[in-house]
Amino acid sequence: MKLLDLAFGALMAATVAAAPAIGPAAASDRISIGTGGTGGLFYVIGAGMADQLNKHLDNAFARAEVTGASIENIRRVAAGQMTFGFSSSSTLYEAKHGEGAFKQPQPVAAMAYLYPAVLQIVTIEGTGIKSFADLRGKRVNLGPPGSNSAVLAQRLLEAYGVFDPSKVQFLSYTEGTAALLNDNIDATAVLAGAPTSALIDLAAHRPMLVLTVDESKIGDLLKKYPFYQLYTIAPNTYSGQTQAVTVINDPATIFTKEDADPKLIHAITKTIFDHLDELKQVHPQAKAIAASTATKTPIPLHPGAKQYFDEAK
Repeated sequence: MKLLDLAFGALMAATVAAAPAIGPAAASDRISIGTGGTGGLFYVIGAGMADQLNKHLDNAFARAEVTGASIENIRRVAAGQMTFGFSSSSTLYEAKHGEGAFKQPQPVAAMAYLYPAVLQIVTIEGTGIKSFADLRGKRVNLGPPGSNSAVLAQRLLEAYGVFDPSKVQFLSYTEGTAALLNDNIDATAVLAGAPTSALIDLAAHRPMLVLTVDESKIGDLLKKYPFYQLYTIAPNTYSGQTQAVTVINDPATIFTKEDADPKLIHAITKTIFDHLDELKQVHPQAKAIAASTATKTPIPLHPGAKQYFDEAK
């Protein structure tokens, strides 16, 4: 199955004047960071990283670029047009192995696992849905067409034997929650960190249920797609959610070109992770970024990043 190849977006800079710093970077080092749209989390956190690098890395000039996200970032980093970029784990894995949207393996290497992006399939009171088995014959929004949400949601419904092409829709997250509130669909999917604003708003309007996956039902899916992980949403993450919920995680990662300068990648990685206290101020989801989980990447780490995490142990 191919993921949608998103159209290239316009470029936008997020820069901060350089200040006395800690790491080695040549005066000619211009660090370009591939993120996503300005309203998305990739861009927000990428701009925060650019601020960190400009503040703490000697002679660095870093900027976060607005892009079409994962696929565009991978193609541009692989072509040497950007220093590093953001990607979902699934897309990065497929790029490395020449699968999905990529006809040939891409010369990329991981820098770090950042934070969980979990598939949350939800319904509301009155639909009669209590589990994934109850989705049979129901109207389900999988997320925007060609998105990682739509791909993963279809794979999950297929694993349960309840995927019906005539019953699914491909709406944005906002459109999906509105359609659910208006009784035009029975369930909707959102791939994002938890909690996410779309579902916080939904739960404020109607009692909401986040469906939990049964590991015994999706074992084959996890074997076939090793970049996915199980993740537990803690109780009370959303209003009325009193029990823990098990979902599938397609983590956000950063990556670079496999032959990128190890000294530069080490310096970038060190600057980001030595100043996580600053990065965590840019968005609540950034608080999930930690050195202890950073090596859980879907493809091997770049030598420069690996050196930093080995030193940090």
